[in-house]
Parts: sequence; C-alpha cells; structure tokens
Amino acid sequence: MPPMKRRPEDIIGEWGIRDVTPRSAAERDRLLDEVGLNPLANTPQKRRIRRFRPEADRYLASLGGPLPYMQRLRQIDDLVEDHERRLTAAYAEHRDDPDGWRRVAERWNFTEVNDLIERHNRWYPIEARLPMNPRTRDYVHVGGKPYRRELLDAEWILRKFP
Repeated sequence: MPPMKRRPEDIIGEWGIRDVTPRSAAERDRLLDEVGLNPLANTPQKRRIRRFRPEADRYLASLGGPLPYMQRLRQIDDLVEDHERRLTAAYAEHRDDPDGWRRVAERWNFTEVNDLIERHNRWYPIEARLPMNPRTRDYVHVGGKPYRRELLDAEWILRKFP
C-alpha cells in the first residue's frame, strides 16, 4: 500500500472554525450578509501555501546574545555620550572665548568613534539584513531615518555647542 500523501491542511493546520461562540456566530452572520459586496466572492482563488521554517542562522544568532552590529551601535552611543560629557566641561571653560572654543573643537580627536561609525555605515545593512528600496536603490530607512551615522568633527561640535 503506497504511503498516503499529506494535505497542506494537515501540515499547516487550516481546519476552519473550531468552536462557535455567540460572538463568532454573530460575526459570521454579518460576514455572510456582506458576501454580495465582495467582487471576489464565488470565484476560484489561487491557494497560497505558506512555507514557514526556522532558519539556522537566526536560531543560532538568538542563542549568542547581541549581534555584532548591536554591540557596535552600543559602543558608538557610549563613546558619543562620553565626548558630549567632556565637551560640555570644555565648553564651560571657553564660554567667553569663541576663538579658543573653535580651536578646541578643531583639535578634538574623534578617531575611535569615527572608526566605529565607518564600520557601522559599511556593514550594518548586511548584518541587519535591511531590505532594499527599489525607488532609491538604497537600503530602507530604519525608524524613518537613514541607517548611516554622521561622522563626528569640528562642525558637529560647533552645531552641538555653538
């Protein structure tokens, strides 16, 4: 006897309505009344089989703690916060000396944080698996903003502490 072929319903679990409650019965009656309004009603529809399966890399990543881009973003935020704290103290000393403040801003060293920002801008879209936007031919925005971080320099200081 050949093995019985499994149906998608048996695998995915599309069994329909299981138990009928007064609320679900009322909702079903409302939907049946609206069938005439639907242009797709009583027409054959293409069945969409869903193929859900866990990906090995996602599973392994979930066991390993924060991903590299998450750790790098945390380092960037910590370093920027540290620079802002130190710049606040330096700004208080040069509040009455704009030329001295400009010299301090031009000599300020952002090498470490800028290196992390450059690595972030280069690798974040790949590590975070950002989808592409076909209109702009660039990666989609994250939270409504571009994923790229601005490098820190004297102009950044003077905008932050005028």
